[in-house]
Amino acid sequence: MTYDEMKQKMAEGNGFIAALDQSGGSTPKALRSYGVKDKEWSGEDEMYAQIHKMRCRIINAPSFSDGRVIGAILFEKTMEGCSEDGSAIPDLLSRRGVVPFLKVDKGMHDTENGVQLMKPIPTLNEQCARAKELGVFGTKMRSVIHEANQAGIEAIVAQQFDFGKQILGAGLMPILEPEVSLESDSRPQAENLLVAAILDELNRLQDGRQVMLKLTIPSEANLYKPFADHPKVLRVVALSGGYSREDACRELAKNDGMIASFSRALLEVLQADMSDGEFDAALDRAIEEISCASTGREMKTA
Repeated sequence: MTYDEMKQKMAEGNGFIAALDQSGGSTPKALRSYGVKDKEWSGEDEMYAQIHKMRCRIINAPSFSDGRVIGAILFEKTMEGCSEDGSAIPDLLSRRGVVPFLKVDKGMHDTENGVQLMKPIPTLNEQCARAKELGVFGTKMRSVIHEANQAGIEAIVAQQFDFGKQILGAGLMPILEPEVSLESDSRPQAENLLVAAILDELNRLQDGRQVMLKLTIPSEANLYKPFADHPKVLRVVALSGGYSREDACRELAKNDGMIASFSRALLEVLQADMSDGEFDAALDRAIEEISCASTGREMKTA
């Protein structure tokens, strides 16, 4: 796919984005859920090798490329390898109709003013250049809102847009992810402050520019509909944020113009010791349920 074809798929595609970008502290938990015990790896390199193997199995599964998965967010090491024919993973995904994205953030600071800002990304230009060279369409970066603190939320949104403008300048599409924690005691208030802050930044964004937004499924249905209708937003996608797949799909289906970009909710039933047939069947069921919640289709029956 060309860049313009990938952009059209992101704007109009009937499906969802798979988030395969676990990193740092979330990786051991993801591996345990997958059935890989801590004793089966030692040190960061072996840990990432194990999660890399899991991601490659997902990407190469038949059900991953049948049109319901329209995009995939990759960890940097996944971007560089695991194609069976030796080609770069973004090229493999593109040929299978899946738009590739790259996670670019380097983690977050401790909480201040009710939010966790991203740490500096000193290699962002280099990451973007390499991603573009490999045929990646866009990027993703995450920060977290814990409280309805106006100053903190405005700061987190400003940082997301500042990095987003740098990514746009590099010729890639940024997914901005200011996540509101499901555990926040002031979640509805935080979500409303987030809407105001994002709309303010969108109004400042240069005409003709677009970003994507990855947001926690809101506590009030269709709260983010103004973003789905906004000319400077290519697509609004939802993170599962700790919901089970059943709960995430139920809540997502209440929101018009919002599709999934799930990680845990996609992977929760997959196990390392499954046969290839069992693995693909379980993945297929997960993909079908998430795709239906994203598009309003009825679940197909066995």
